[in-house]
Amino acid sequence: MIQDELPAYVYDLGALDGHAAAVRAALPGIELYYAVKANPDPELLRVLARHVDGFEVSSGGELAHVRGLFPGAAVALGGPGKTDAELSADVTRLHLESPNELRRLLASGRRADVLLRVNLDVPVAGASLTMGGGATPFGMDPAGIAECVALLSGQSAVRLRGVHAHLASGLAAPALLELAAAVLEYARELGVTEINLGGGMAVSYADPDARFDWRSYGEGLAGLRRPGEVLRIEPGRALSVYCGRYVTRVIDVKRVHGELFAVVAGGTHHLRTPATKGHSQPLAALPPGEPVTIVGQLCTPKDVLAHRVPVRLAPGDVVEFTMAGAYAWNISHHDFLMHPEPGFRYLSPELAGRES
Repeated sequence: MIQDELPAYVYDLGALDGHAAAVRAALPGIELYYAVKANPDPELLRVLARHVDGFEVSSGGELAHVRGLFPGAAVALGGPGKTDAELSADVTRLHLESPNELRRLLASGRRADVLLRVNLDVPVAGASLTMGGGATPFGMDPAGIAECVALLSGQSAVRLRGVHAHLASGLAAPALLELAAAVLEYARELGVTEINLGGGMAVSYADPDARFDWRSYGEGLAGLRRPGEVLRIEPGRALSVYCGRYVTRVIDVKRVHGELFAVVAGGTHHLRTPATKGHSQPLAALPPGEPVTIVGQLCTPKDVLAHRVPVRLAPGDVVEFTMAGAYAWNISHHDFLMHPEPGFRYLSPELAGRES
């Protein structure tokens, strides 16, 4: 790759294939959906389609995108604030967020298989994001679920299949298994046997080698599941994050009030993840040097990709930011200052199937 082609995202499809295969193998008897919101890149989705049972989408746009690529795939549609068109979508499972969504669905007269999204009042300490465990705009408390169950009685068009619970993100396997046990206890009391436990598997940008323990998680879920129960999970970031790199070049290096800054082509309008999560984006190996803050081309002090990293940089050097395969380009503010978009390159199209 020549410097004139930078910045660019580089996705290693062979590495993604191997990682997804390893995750799939660690989850015998558990349905695996990919949360498309993490990265909807078509080439990544084509690789993941080899290993997942379906896709989870959170908008009509994501649904159309997936249907265009995989017309016959199993798809679950979730997310708050659904439009009437989204409630009328032809999907495998519809995740309902409120009694009002159910009322609108019932009024439409259409047939649907639904899961009710439950927000249980359970501890979610240590999570990077909390969508449940208390008052949030996501899902329903048990009183809301009970209201929905009452609305569903005496009709057959909308069929209650189970519950959905995505309570938190950024948790290790033991913590996620504790949440799973609480959700399963609630589902059994409700009398349903299909349980979507969501995603939320921990990813560490501070320690990229610290990976989620899929094997112990799969074993734990197998131990919790009772005969006749369908357990489903829908990870996103933890599947795709490791396959991507954001590659750019240094334009300028300067010292301001004693601090060293390297200005690179692109920035957080391409890779918003570090600004969103407040971390330094991990770097591929570079020569050691004086701590330098790596910033982009935007006219804002928030355009920081990495803070005071001890590497040596000079104008023209190539910089590779790792762990850029999820919530990166697709959540970035692309049009701010109207800089050119990055390129996209794909490695290992033969899908070597290497395990992560």
